[in-house]
Amino acid sequence: MQEKRGVRMSKKRYEIVSYDIPLWLKPVLSVTETSIYTGISANKIYEMSESEDCPFVIWIGSRRVIKRKSFEEYLERQYSI
Repeated sequence: MQEKRGVRMSKKRYEIVSYDIPLWLKPVLSVTETSIYTGISANKIYEMSESEDCPFVIWIGSRRVIKRKSFEEYLERQYSI
């Protein structure tokens, strides 16, 4: 074990594990994933999700994620976007 500035550092390195979950199974999507999933541009999704009372957005700090099912239901009710 190495010590660096009074903090013990183990030699083990943690690897970031990525899971390939299909977009249609994920409960929340990033704006980019939503764009890929729906074919709607990311800029349009940002524009649609700006309002505070947006029914399909969740804010995680300053990052927005889209509730997939709510967004699908929202799109079903719209005539144009």
